[in-house]
Amino acid sequence: MNKIDELARIMATSSHMVFFGGAGMSTESGIPDFRSADGIYNKKLNREFSPEEMVSHTFLCDHPHDFFDFFFAKMVFLDAKPNLGHYALADLESKGKLLAVVTQNIDGLHQSAGSESVCELHGSIMHWHCMDCGRQYTLEYALQNQPVPVCKDCSGIVRPDVVLYEEALNELVIEAAVRAIRKADTLIVGGTSLAVYPAAGLLDYFRGDNLVVINKTATKADMSANLVIREPIGKVLSAAVRKNGGAV
Repeated sequence: MNKIDELARIMATSSHMVFFGGAGMSTESGIPDFRSADGIYNKKLNREFSPEEMVSHTFLCDHPHDFFDFFFAKMVFLDAKPNLGHYALADLESKGKLLAVVTQNIDGLHQSAGSESVCELHGSIMHWHCMDCGRQYTLEYALQNQPVPVCKDCSGIVRPDVVLYEEALNELVIEAAVRAIRKADTLIVGGTSLAVYPAAGLLDYFRGDNLVVINKTATKADMSANLVIREPIGKVLSAAVRKNGGAV
């Protein structure tokens, strides 16, 4: 049995799957990842600050113009569309097989593909808010009010609802992710190096039968996994779902 067939078998015999994904999930949609050789964090920007510094809370407060210049250029991809992997997961959820998607991505592509139960660990570029009064805004508003979006009510800076360096993850989102992972009989980990904490630590809550890793490079979960696949995640997920009658 090849690995795609084995994944299809696991999917067919599972009833409470959870998908835990990272930046590699969206590379097939044209969004670069962060830590690969060609990733955002390894690009030379001809600036005095590193990319990690430029997506920190301190940098947003101290250098708002530079923060938004970098954020709009490197973190917002308006032309990106869901890929086959996103649609495969939405198909599994629609059939009652997938409990939740737990994602480290901020691009909103899972929801665009039709997924409803999505735990966005690092927030979303689709939602923005005023740092002073808390008024909610959209990505569209932010794009229309560059270079530094400000609030209509109080003129405070309007920032994306994403978790920057130096900021804590949303406790309610973490709790929802933990509940889903604890209930899962199968956990599919895809497109992540599992290098970012505390998000990667959520795998410790899994007590189910099948741990599947789909990633182009090795991860710390490989030794514990029932199945490891080193192929593009969209191709793998869609092929496995189709073998079980999914329309992807």
